[in-house]
Amino acid sequence: MRHPDPIIPEDADLRTLSYRYILPEALIASQPEETRDASRLLVMHGDGALEHRVFSDLPEYLVPGDCLVINDTRVIPARLYGRRAQSGGRVEILLLRQLENDDTWQVLVKPGKNARLGEHVVFSKNELEARVIDVKTDGTRIVQFEYDGDFMALIERLGETPLPPYIHGKLKDSERYQTVYSRAPGSAAAPTAGLHFTEPLLQKIIDMGVNIARVTLHVGLGTFLPVKEARVTDHDMHSEYYFFDEVAAQAVNKAKQSGHRVVAVGTTCCRVLESVALEQHFGDLASPLLPASGETRLYIYPGFHFRMVDAMVTNFHLPESTLLMLVSALMGREKILAAYREAIERQYRFYSLGDAMLLLPHLVESIRHSGEWIT
Repeated sequence: MRHPDPIIPEDADLRTLSYRYILPEALIASQPEETRDASRLLVMHGDGALEHRVFSDLPEYLVPGDCLVINDTRVIPARLYGRRAQSGGRVEILLLRQLENDDTWQVLVKPGKNARLGEHVVFSKNELEARVIDVKTDGTRIVQFEYDGDFMALIERLGETPLPPYIHGKLKDSERYQTVYSRAPGSAAAPTAGLHFTEPLLQKIIDMGVNIARVTLHVGLGTFLPVKEARVTDHDMHSEYYFFDEVAAQAVNKAKQSGHRVVAVGTTCCRVLESVALEQHFGDLASPLLPASGETRLYIYPGFHFRMVDAMVTNFHLPESTLLMLVSALMGREKILAAYREAIERQYRFYSLGDAMLLLPHLVESIRHSGEWIT
């Protein structure tokens, strides 16, 4: 889905190089904090004002009646190593996306020159094999797997969890690249904003009267790709599968209809909510969201009109990435880059395993009085 809004403000800077910043390599987190919610939290308000907190302080910025939206996808061990059946040459396959046929996947292959149409790859003889049935113009392949038993169980045993290219080496604990609420296998990368939550922190948020909505978006590796075109609008956005059920729809609709906020945990949840709203032409409280599922190519950059998301929890994103453009659409490019400069000065940890931000674009003055919120 291309940018849905026909009018882009004249002051929107759509040059890709305008989303570039310099990050010292030492600030790229290679391991997570020992405790998930001990990560730092940079709170950014709509006027650009910043607060420096820790993630466990998040409940102080939530109001009973708000809806916190989380992505329950689970990262699969999507990197498989096999051998070409004819030559015995080593092949690496990275699962990107499962297609409608359960046995068929879109993948990346290394070395790609050996993954010709009809190529037969063996991962574990008589257990898991694959054939290339299509070669795409973007360099990806469509492969059909042949296996004996349960496919996901085989992947769990034979595969490796792919980490972002800027993380070298393995994690001390592979579960730290999963959220504590992950349950739907299918992602090639983690929805990293959710990595900061602990079960006690989530329970505290629930106990204070915040509703939790679970959605699913299976994250593809396209999320890490920088925009290579000179103009933001020329980028071809990757496709990702999402699922938005009746329970999530009710929780989101309840918050909107009662005048409370929808707080997206991560850009993935943001894209689900805004995709559903656009598909259903959501425009007012009389038109609640309905359950939906499918593929989204929604590309959010400055000039986008947010229909559902009122606030967002997110991590610090790569320069010239679609994720940096998304948060710039919510808060303003200059304000975001100014916040990033201060985060660098204060030695925040960046990217997937790093620290977090809480983006509050709208002015909400809330005080706690006699056990109740007054807004």
